[in-house]
Amino acid sequence: MIKSLNTAATGMKAQQTNMDTIAHNMANVSTTGFKKSRAEFEDLIYQTHKDPGAVTGNLSRSPTGVQVGLGVKTSAVARDYMQGSTKLTQAPFDLEIQGKGFFMVQLPNGEIGYTRDGSFKKDGDGVVKDSNGHVLMPGVSVPNNTTLIEFDGNGTVRVKQGYDNQVQTIGQIELATFVNPAGLKSIGKNLFIPSSSSGTPQVGTPGQNQMGMIAQGQLEQSNVNIVDEMVNMITAQRAYESNSKVIQASDQMLQYVNGLR
Repeated sequence: MIKSLNTAATGMKAQQTNMDTIAHNMANVSTTGFKKSRAEFEDLIYQTHKDPGAVTGNLSRSPTGVQVGLGVKTSAVARDYMQGSTKLTQAPFDLEIQGKGFFMVQLPNGEIGYTRDGSFKKDGDGVVKDSNGHVLMPGVSVPNNTTLIEFDGNGTVRVKQGYDNQVQTIGQIELATFVNPAGLKSIGKNLFIPSSSSGTPQVGTPGQNQMGMIAQGQLEQSNVNIVDEMVNMITAQRAYESNSKVIQASDQMLQYVNGLR
């Protein structure tokens, strides 16, 4: 059996994963706080016919050896946490993290989820939640007679109630950072949970210890660049096509062998 058949098949499988990743990026080009991903690859083991430096004769050695590669596999799908562009909304509960950090929300199972999506709302009891009903942590409860709410850059939440112009502090937003945010596990709904690779969350006040600041009335958009993704898609498509041509050529070689008399 010609090895190039299986080798080219691994190349097609790798480019399929690459295309799936690109398609996911493009599908989320308008998702608030979305972070694009990139497929990374590594070569498979080699079949060694002759080791580099092997003795080939009297006082002579092979300078390179003979090693035949057996294909490629996906080694990782890495997430890029580059800051996305800003969208002004003027909505009082729309918050953007300018810099490092994640908002913390409480999941239904009691765990804490982490997100860059700052499109929050208040429910009928005045509790601030995300679009899926997860409570923003630490909890913030807005009084019923609130006429104005402000989130300052350091995460302090202040309100004015009724006709009273006196400002009252009702809460403090905190952010979390990770040693390796690329190691976070995505669970959908713009949420991440920690893994052994991400490390434990470091919780603190916005603007301190290299954490980002909070900006009210605006949202962080997806960091997907549609032009880059289109170029990546074309490259993946051509690589997939090239590997399919290798399979066709290998098949023709086998036909020639079978046709020998």
